[in-house]
Amino acid sequence: MIQAQLLEPAWRSILLTETMLNHLAELDEFLAATRATGTTVYPESENFFNALNAVPPSQVKVVILGQDPYHSEGLANGFAFAVPQSAKPPPSLRNIISEVQRDLGRGKAPFPKHDLMPWVEQGVLLLNTVLSVAKGLAGSHHDRGWAFFTDAVIAHLGARAAPTVFMLWGKAAQQKARLIQRDQHLVLTAPHPSPLSVYRGFSGCGHFSQCNRFLIDQGQAPIDW
Repeated sequence: MIQAQLLEPAWRSILLTETMLNHLAELDEFLAATRATGTTVYPESENFFNALNAVPPSQVKVVILGQDPYHSEGLANGFAFAVPQSAKPPPSLRNIISEVQRDLGRGKAPFPKHDLMPWVEQGVLLLNTVLSVAKGLAGSHHDRGWAFFTDAVIAHLGARAAPTVFMLWGKAAQQKARLIQRDQHLVLTAPHPSPLSVYRGFSGCGHFSQCNRFLIDQGQAPIDW
């Protein structure tokens, strides 16, 4: 069950309009029907809003936007690309860290925490465009209602005055660029960091250094990636 009451209060006041609640109710019916067939859904419902709950809107400096959660057991935790610290980092996360190391000249630095919480604690919102997925079926919950919710998140952040960096990785994420007013923000796009597309432009994209240069130019502290 989608537990909207668990959403962080500031986000709740922004997002949970009557229309949004109706959309979430319809989505909840779909998820209940999916589970009734014996299909496992990732992540657990209480983790759907983890990314938003960890970074209130006023604290968001950077948005990293992915597609949908990991669809293998033990990986999805409500944060885009991150996994529980006990899990082995999947290929997409490894490719992200490889680009951090290449971009920032760190060589083969030790792998950071797999849950990426040091990033989150600095104001990095790790958001997917879709917040649930069926076990073993990537993209299975696209066009089921999550876009209405995550579009509202991006539109709010994209319309506010506070300069924000948006990293849109993959086609689904790049489609959200239309929601962002670019005058005061930095929008960076790249292919998804999965093994299937990392060499089409994610590797070498330089997003992390570009992000920090922008934040410094705006008088903000850079992210310690």
